[in-house]
Amino acid sequence: MSRADVAARAITDQLDPADLPVDPEKVARELGAIVVQQGNDTGVSGMLLRRDGQIILGLNSDRPPVARRLTLAHLIGHLQLHRRRDLLLDTIDRHRYSKLSSMPLDREEAEANRFAAALLAPENLVRKAVAEAEFGTAAELVEILADRFEMSRAAMGYRLMTLGVVMDL
Repeated sequence: MSRADVAARAITDQLDPADLPVDPEKVARELGAIVVQQGNDTGVSGMLLRRDGQIILGLNSDRPPVARRLTLAHLIGHLQLHRRRDLLLDTIDRHRYSKLSSMPLDREEAEANRFAAALLAPENLVRKAVAEAEFGTAAELVEILADRFEMSRAAMGYRLMTLGVVMDL
């Protein structure tokens, strides 16, 4: 289990499974962060700012709801895993889920991606949902679970691959 998985599990183990999908805004507040949403056309999807004992997580409100959820979970990953970073700007393309996102070329982004997926789709709940789902193909499973956990299909596909539930999409 990776460091990102352990950090996400420390949070999700405290949640009530009935509270699905996971509310990353509630998680952020419980970690002491202030979440601010504002539209922008700069290509920034989110930001993390630590200053004077405050933590501010900013989201681009022009992004679709599942994208904002993912961005916020990603920023919480940076908050928990990369404590030396006082300022971080996430561009829309920076934390996309792909086969390359888990490559060690940018370790912090790969960790934040993995954390975000593990926070939004806790392993025990994903495995339970897989066991209960009726599907014929991996793509159908991804679609069912993406809807259930309010994630993009790409992020859910990534999560299922990291859990070894599917090998390829």
